[in-house]
Amino acid sequence: MSAGRSHVGGWLLVFALLGLCPAQARAQVLGDTVDAADDFQRLEQVYFVGSRVTEFDPATGRGRLRWDRQQRRPALSFGKIDIGLSKAGADEFPATEYEESPRLPFSVTFVSPRTIRLRFSSRDAPPRDAPSLMLDGTPPSDRSWRVEQTAEAVTFTSTAGRIRLVRDPWHVEFYDASGRLLTRTQNAGDPASFYAPVPFSFVRRARDLGRSTAAAFQLAHDEKIFGCGESFTRLDKRGQRVVAYARDAMGVENEWMYKPVPFFLSSRGYGLFVHTSAPVTFDFGRTFGQHNTVYTQDEELDLFLFIGTPREVLSEYTRLTGRSPVPPLWSFGLWMSRITYRSEAEVRDVAERLRRHRIPSDVIHLDTGWFETEWRGDYRFSPTRFPDPARMLADLKRQGFRVSLWQYTYFTPKNELYAEVVSKGYAVRGEGGGPATEDAVLDMSNPEAVRWYQSKLAGLLKLGVAAIKVDFGEGAPAAGLYASGRTGLYEHNLYPLRYNKAVADLTREVTGEQIIWARSAWAGSQRYPVHWGGDAENTDSAMAATLRGGLSLGLSGFTYWSHDVGGFVKRAPRDLYRRWLAWGVLTSHTRAHGAPPREPWEYDEALVEDYRRAVGLKYALMPYVLAQARDSSALGHPLLRPLFFEYPDDPTSWTVEDEYLFGRDLLVAPLFEEGANARRVYLPPGAWVDYQTGKTYAGARWHRIEAGTIPVVLLARAGSVIPHVGVAESTDRIDWTDVELRVYATDDAPASGLFTTPRDGLRTLTVGPGRRGPVLREDPSGGRIRWRISRFGGR
Repeated sequence: MSAGRSHVGGWLLVFALLGLCPAQARAQVLGDTVDAADDFQRLEQVYFVGSRVTEFDPATGRGRLRWDRQQRRPALSFGKIDIGLSKAGADEFPATEYEESPRLPFSVTFVSPRTIRLRFSSRDAPPRDAPSLMLDGTPPSDRSWRVEQTAEAVTFTSTAGRIRLVRDPWHVEFYDASGRLLTRTQNAGDPASFYAPVPFSFVRRARDLGRSTAAAFQLAHDEKIFGCGESFTRLDKRGQRVVAYARDAMGVENEWMYKPVPFFLSSRGYGLFVHTSAPVTFDFGRTFGQHNTVYTQDEELDLFLFIGTPREVLSEYTRLTGRSPVPPLWSFGLWMSRITYRSEAEVRDVAERLRRHRIPSDVIHLDTGWFETEWRGDYRFSPTRFPDPARMLADLKRQGFRVSLWQYTYFTPKNELYAEVVSKGYAVRGEGGGPATEDAVLDMSNPEAVRWYQSKLAGLLKLGVAAIKVDFGEGAPAAGLYASGRTGLYEHNLYPLRYNKAVADLTREVTGEQIIWARSAWAGSQRYPVHWGGDAENTDSAMAATLRGGLSLGLSGFTYWSHDVGGFVKRAPRDLYRRWLAWGVLTSHTRAHGAPPREPWEYDEALVEDYRRAVGLKYALMPYVLAQARDSSALGHPLLRPLFFEYPDDPTSWTVEDEYLFGRDLLVAPLFEEGANARRVYLPPGAWVDYQTGKTYAGARWHRIEAGTIPVVLLARAGSVIPHVGVAESTDRIDWTDVELRVYATDDAPASGLFTTPRDGLRTLTVGPGRRGPVLREDPSGGRIRWRISRFGGR
């Protein structure tokens, strides 16, 4: 071995031991997630650290920031090697053509009194202002912020908060209206430490001379972090490293995500959206306890920071990126499915048995088996097993059933559509010009490809299909070349959003309804409901992780969410299926799906009774579900929400991750242990009434509460009015002229709740004391509805 080879090999060994391997020395397989933080741990990169403001115009919010050149160097001390940042000189040739420490554009602008936009360029060019699919239109400009400046800093103030731009050393500080510091940028030396955390900076990547950016912010010692999409890890992300990169998660027991969203909210009173589709990694104090560091592989850093409570932050974020429209009423009913129904005879048999067993249901889903060859999606019903799909769909519709169909956008070489997709240039291309993978992956950035794809689905929707399952979408080739002119660096994460939009737009055009059933997502996908939680394992641990994923997604701007009741992978254990269904009906959308059997009659008659009772609960609550859905959609709030969302001033509510609020007034605590019929439940401040027993509990404390006949702990907020209707076999059959108003109260004070019907707007109903008992203060129906009032809860 030559001396030169020995030297290189030695450095590779050092890199490997330190976890700092150069790209060419690292093995990576197709589909791996991309961790943008890796770019900031390599010795071969050149670092530029924000240091001081050299220009700034408060009137426009534009200026220039100096970035000091630094480099990572190994340093030996006390028998160990540390890798820190230190000042570096220019290394380009010719030296006259490049800046050692460049002064680059940045801006501070305002979208609303609660929303601040920070933009930083890593090249000497203004930020791109091209239309963004992630945003719901062009962000507005708010001019209500007052400005003051001194030689030291520029301060902007609104009714909701204040930000302070410090010139030298450069910092941006964020305060609420009371003057409390929320967070501040973290630069070199923040704080003084022997450890070397990554400061607010960017790197020039040695592998391609591209740039990656890092935004470092201060974390308070007790700060909690939530969101980032459908993350199945602990609900509070503090201490975690979250890689926001779409990946088939293969279940719910790992850190991968079907639905990453580069947004989080903090218990400190703010939220942050990273406006990019490039890979993003969040380090929430895992590497360095005081630093919340956002890493991206985007050359521009575009950040929206929101000030307020969780409710206020989500309203601001969804005003920017879009809100979920209310899906059709039938979609809130039961979706019955398995992988998979393979014939018209099977479908008709399931429909007949659902009605015979008096289990309310609105949707029958056909998964991978409706093609002639299972999984080979050609958008045509098998002519041998579905001889007359139009008649089948029409017959089912008369019985109160809609039909949902599975499909995806990956075309295997055996698929007869493969050659057409490739020959017409509709597939994502690889470097050699052919398909980027073994399958032809439809290029959703190609408008012609999207129109071709929509033409295939349009025939099915016109035939009578009600909804399309938008499966997969997380595997857009990272190294692919796209019609947009960009590579997978930017298109991989954007693919789910393009995919969701293509199917949702077509469905609305053909059927007039806002509904898809999607697995993958990115920021903005909430505009195209509904999304479900992927392939959960059939365990109690997976059930709890599924709930955490749904709560996290809701805290990322998604009003609607579902999951596979009982888990997906294998036959659902009977006890698990029973307990999972009991809270599965208390989410926005309810689907039984996975390895067969899923139909309760395939277990035993007792489970059929449990099934009928649990699903009947949701159908009885349909006025409440619809009213809470309309309210949540209007505000950009989740229908499934953690306790702190409604009780942000209650410290304990921020720590609970295995209970939730279903809308404003119902609290749900699932049973996560085999054979369990009770559990410890934390109740937020106020009184709470057990929905199944009528017993009243005091809030702001823990209780051990037994479940009722339906195996779930369900309580109503005292002072609430929960509207009910008679249980019908489908939502089409609900009698909206006969409504029971259940008043949950501990005294005779007026109680209120939201109410709507499919034909009416959202109203608040108030029930107060009358001579002969509680009475409705005002009838919004003009006499069309017969109101029956019942009272629950002790005095």
